[in-house]
Amino acid sequence: MSILAEKQIQVNRILTLNSNQARAIEDPARAAVIKILYKKALSAEQIRNKLRKAGYKKALTTIRHHLEILKKTGLIEIVRMEETRGAVTKFYSTSTKLLGFDIPVDFETKYSSVIMNTSTKMKKLLKGISSKTMVKTKNQKTNDPEYSQYLMIEIVNRAMTNVLENEHK
Repeated sequence: MSILAEKQIQVNRILTLNSNQARAIEDPARAAVIKILYKKALSAEQIRNKLRKAGYKKALTTIRHHLEILKKTGLIEIVRMEETRGAVTKFYSTSTKLLGFDIPVDFETKYSSVIMNTSTKMKKLLKGISSKTMVKTKNQKTNDPEYSQYLMIEIVNRAMTNVLENEHK
């Protein structure tokens, strides 16, 4: 057997979603719902109207189905309930900011020095965090280095989110 082509892949990003969340946002309409609900509480009817404006023509029952999936995965939650003419209207919102853009072709070359500089600083930061994330979970007999990486990324992600979200206040 001869190798016809081979390419070394260097890991350059880590995506932290659990499998249920990944399945929940694989539907473009559900991803759109998360974007719509960012910093805005809306009812299923209001969400349907916003989705229609974005080109998603879905029945209200389908919207409610999508909302239930997103709610079960923790990506959205009910933030208010109102009684209107004897019926209860639920309002949904999210604490997740979903950013989905295409990275420019020249991203690696354009930002390589920024990435290297930031990596050096992050190494020091992560060293301080790593001692606090080497924990055993109920189902693990030994420390799992990938789980510790997951915790560190979540800590940094949430800290960075705090900084970026509070920057505009």
